[in-house]
Amino acid sequence: MTQRRPRMNFREMFNMNFGFLGIQFGWGLQLANMSAIYQRLGASPDEVPILWLAAPVTGLLVQPIVGALSDRTWGRLGRRRPYFLVGAILASIALFFMPTSSALWMAASLLWILDASINISMEPFRAFVADKLDAGQRTAGFVMQSFFIGIGASLANALPFLFREMGVTGNTASGIPLTVKYSFQAGAVVFLLAVLWTVFTTSEHPPEDMAAFERERRERSGVGALFGEIGGAMRAMPRTMKQLAVVQFFTWLGLFCMWMFFGLTVATHVFGATDTQSELFAQGTEWGGLMFSVYSIVCFAVAFLLPKVAAATSRKMTHAAALVCGAAGLLSVYFIHDRYLLVLTMVGVGIAWASILSMPFAILAGALPAHRMGVYMGIFNFFIVIPEILASLTFGRLIRGIWGADNPDASLYMVMIGGVSLLVAALAVTRVDDVGEPDAAEVIDADAHERLTVQGSVQPVPSSGLQG
Repeated sequence: MTQRRPRMNFREMFNMNFGFLGIQFGWGLQLANMSAIYQRLGASPDEVPILWLAAPVTGLLVQPIVGALSDRTWGRLGRRRPYFLVGAILASIALFFMPTSSALWMAASLLWILDASINISMEPFRAFVADKLDAGQRTAGFVMQSFFIGIGASLANALPFLFREMGVTGNTASGIPLTVKYSFQAGAVVFLLAVLWTVFTTSEHPPEDMAAFERERRERSGVGALFGEIGGAMRAMPRTMKQLAVVQFFTWLGLFCMWMFFGLTVATHVFGATDTQSELFAQGTEWGGLMFSVYSIVCFAVAFLLPKVAAATSRKMTHAAALVCGAAGLLSVYFIHDRYLLVLTMVGVGIAWASILSMPFAILAGALPAHRMGVYMGIFNFFIVIPEILASLTFGRLIRGIWGADNPDASLYMVMIGGVSLLVAALAVTRVDDVGEPDAAEVIDADAHERLTVQGSVQPVPSSGLQG
């Protein structure tokens, strides 16, 4: 029988999730700026989707492997934290050099390295929350991740705009704005420091039966056993996970439409830019990045309201309503030509984003066996990256075949498709069986009713000098 986890207080939950701020800082810079970087390096709009292929392919390969490996890992840094650390170091190097790219092949190659590294850090974080928290606190734990994701993305998306306001002008030799270059290099530092904070301030629960854990680890050693474990987990996938897979597919298809094309839509549809090398185009894409910071601000502003809404209704109905808000936000872009009204569209997206980052994972965690949390969280990522692979391989053909490769409105139409996809996801989530729905109200005010306790049952890791 699985041992009940000690209740975590706010400070402990804060430290445990703080690394996600850095991870999302890196993601946010990439999502808001890579399409514009590619176009400045000579890519046409119909070539942009295929250049994004790095992200889903690396996620498809890396996340289940890292999840399975972390399930069978235990050492001085615990189970999940070694992967946080290695991924953060590699991602920070890629972030630093990305804006120095002088050609498309260089930017695309660095994106592969960046995405692989971010996936190494990010996948174990989902399992980390499920490992550390009892079922009654998992919704709050994933919501705390949403909070830090919102903060990290807000800062990352606004940074190029803020550098411009501070007087930074000019481009690199390859045409990438210095505002973007400095933002990526600042992001490299933030990513590494945030992950280090979690690594050195949070311990992990050791296996409950260390002898059995070591015996099983020896029996499952080798590449064949690793892939066999992943295959076996896929065949034994819980019913709730299969239902959530449909929700995730359409959710992330919609999000990729937004991430790939929203910045370009702002530049062409709202700012009226026709030349990708013009100052007006740069201002439009920077404004698009600033709007991404708006939805991220809304995300962390509403994140802690979600458990209360879920307690009053249910987690799946909360998620469905949030997805409808996101769909409305994206579909409304068609009617907007005033840059300031775009703020309203991002309010809807921000509500959806807060739920997307927490509710599916909270629902999923209650349906998974504890000893296979890592591999299942990695497999769950398939239903995020498969729609992105589909988007990368087909969106370019769709644009060329329906609207024409150089049609300036093509990006707007792709954002509309994103809104429709979120509506389909909202319908699908109503059919999900949430087998582990807790009393979500208690996770908000638990610390007001329980005094802080020392987690004496948790084996500490060797002192790092930063742990008290």
